Amino acid sequence: MNFCLISRALACSVAGAILFACITESAAMAASSSPKSPIHHVILVVGENHSFDNLFGGYQPVSGQSVDNLLSEGIIKADGTPGPHFDKAAQWNATNHDRYSIAPSRTGPYPRLPQPNTTFAFGQPPGVPDKRFPADLPDGPFPLSKYGAYQLSYTGDPSHRFFQMWQQFDEGRNDLFVWAAVTIGFGSDGKPPPAPFTDQSTRQGAVAMGFYNMNLGDAPVFKFIADHYAMSDNFHQAIMGGTGASFIFLGTGDLAFYSDGNGNPLTPPTELIEDPDPWSGSNNWYRRDGYHSGTYVNCADRSQPGVAAILDYLKTLHRPSNCAADHYYLVNNYGPPYNPDGTLVDRKQHPYTLPPQTLPNIGEVLSKAGIPWKYYIGGLKPGGANDSWCSICNPMQFSRNVMTTGLRANITGVTDFFHDAESGTLPAVSFVRPYEPYSGHPANSSVAAYEYFVQAVANAVIKQPQLFADTAIFVTFDEGGGYYDSGYIQPLDFFGDGTRMPMTVISPYVEPGVIDHAYADQASFLKFIEWNWGLAPLSSRSRDNLPNPIASTQNPYVPSNGPAIGDLQSIFDFSHRRSDAPLILPGGI
Repeated sequence: MNFCLISRALACSVAGAILFACITESAAMAASSSPKSPIHHVILVVGENHSFDNLFGGYQPVSGQSVDNLLSEGIIKADGTPGPHFDKAAQWNATNHDRYSIAPSRTGPYPRLPQPNTTFAFGQPPGVPDKRFPADLPDGPFPLSKYGAYQLSYTGDPSHRFFQMWQQFDEGRNDLFVWAAVTIGFGSDGKPPPAPFTDQSTRQGAVAMGFYNMNLGDAPVFKFIADHYAMSDNFHQAIMGGTGASFIFLGTGDLAFYSDGNGNPLTPPTELIEDPDPWSGSNNWYRRDGYHSGTYVNCADRSQPGVAAILDYLKTLHRPSNCAADHYYLVNNYGPPYNPDGTLVDRKQHPYTLPPQTLPNIGEVLSKAGIPWKYYIGGLKPGGANDSWCSICNPMQFSRNVMTTGLRANITGVTDFFHDAESGTLPAVSFVRPYEPYSGHPANSSVAAYEYFVQAVANAVIKQPQLFADTAIFVTFDEGGGYYDSGYIQPLDFFGDGTRMPMTVISPYVEPGVIDHAYADQASFLKFIEWNWGLAPLSSRSRDNLPNPIASTQNPYVPSNGPAIGDLQSIFDFSHRRSDAPLILPGGI
């Protein structure tokens, strides 16, 4: 993700003010929709960058439930050591010298994993082999907290970019997480490969293969939630790619694209276009990719770099691309076009910035229907933001229809969430994004820090019985962060799906310990809100149009009617409201 704060620039447009007048008039005329379920308050808490197996790989479910994870697959034992089927997670070496491939020629498994790198982990020297971990780890997942105390564990940051993730997936084999990381990592930024080139040159090593082990006390908050409330073991990041694109999808069910700021597609400068074809003489070192380089893709044109490999794979599965002609989609991270105060960012000074977006978003739709909502984000305060604010972690800040109208007032600091919960004034739909140090993002945060935040948010609601009685709190992440995951991925279109992520639900309408297996991704949050309040999908091309999955009891993870995405209803029992719903670890972590 991009940690840079965006500077102040131009004033907002008159056109935006006119648009807001239309929106508020429509909202005033629309009667507030009554929920179809007992859920009158939806709260979505979103941290960063952990896959399902990274967090729940060793989880053992309550009696009567089953889970698909490292332990159940026999990849690890309960103590975190290699299990009888450890080789299922073996990572392979590969070669790719000519054109980008999502299934490059594999040359054999690693005899041992490259030593994990520190990347830029807090408290560690940057970009060197992490001496906390052995240099001879076996080829497969390894327990992170075995080599460092869980509460203080700031680890390296795995590579988590779009074309890299397609290679990690390797057409369903999930065996190139390490190879993609050590050959290209976070991208080339248009520069030639360093020389000499080693398995540490990308500042990655095998950090992607680390996992936390709940059997040894790791992630106690998430374990408590899973044991006493509910979770999914088949929930996915919606796109292959990083935080910025994932948050935009969270609000729109779609991808942002390069435009004139009025919704008309344009061709971006060449230096902003992805080119994942290998640099001459290299093994998979992309020509143009990185946080200060290309991140737009015209995926309707198979002659564009990297596009044909994905389109050809989708064709074998009879899946659509969902790529509109002449649209250059953002598949990784660029900054938002607006500052928090609604002024425009000067893109001449900040070229890695999206133009204003006009994609329909869930905030607009809720307002038009008269349904109150807020986006609570850490670090935002009156007059601006501080360095605990994440500039790319709010889909509404990319939207012209929000940022240049009165809807911008729905974006507020996370401290307001606790005030609103205590005073009984939470809106029907709340999005909650932590302060950056509590986001859980590897290297600059930790899972333990995110757990403190989740515990505080959940307990603030549970302590208000009247509020909690009709509330569902969804706790998840924006993406898998490049961490290894053993689970099934359903290819939906050019953009994803991606790896599984944790997704838990805290509500009096879930039974303790339930694990839902229905296939879902971030569009499922939109589908649940739309179903509950009787709203239409956001647009004709957004993912919330996909049907709910149909699957067999023999294999509940793979939809037989794909592409299909669930609406999360199956995780609830709306016929029964529990009276025994507990606070989250009231005695402390």
